[in-house]
Amino acid sequence: MRRDVFQAIADPTRRAILTLLAVQALTPNALAEHFEVSRQAVSKHIKILNECELLEKEQDGREIYYRFDPLKMKEVDDWLQPFKQLWESRFTQLDKLLDKLKSE
Repeated sequence: MRRDVFQAIADPTRRAILTLLAVQALTPNALAEHFEVSRQAVSKHIKILNECELLEKEQDGREIYYRFDPLKMKEVDDWLQPFKQLWESRFTQLDKLLDKLKSE
């Protein structure tokens, strides 16, 4: 089954993993230390993130390090763009209204 980036970020644990990996590359064991779930549960999350192409994998001896690959997140940014424009438009309208009310 093909997974997409939206499935990856739908889960709060996966979002937390991405946040940790955005700071530094970590092994699955090091990642698991940050969560109150089993190492196997963290591995399943890593697998999903990997399938969604959000991780880069690097072998260093016997250890495997994962790091966040932000390129795939562009898909989320592209999807959010129309909403950002709508919010900005509404905030601009609100600012104008507040300015008008202040001047009265």
